[in-house]
Amino acid sequence: MTDPENIVLEHLRHIRGAIDDVRDDIREIRQGVGNLENQYANMSNRLDRMDVRIERIERRLDLTDA
Repeated sequence: MTDPENIVLEHLRHIRGAIDDVRDDIREIRQGVGNLENQYANMSNRLDRMDVRIERIERRLDLTDA
């Protein structure tokens, strides 16, 4: 019969390895989300600048209602 302490230690080692794998996966996911956040912020800034430029063009061409 196998030693119960060895079985428990074996299970704990397996759990530790699984947790390490999950930790690595979460780290990769966080990096991906961070990249997406940066891309969204850049796109948002570009759209805001484009909106200002369009408003200026409309004013110059007298296309605005106001």
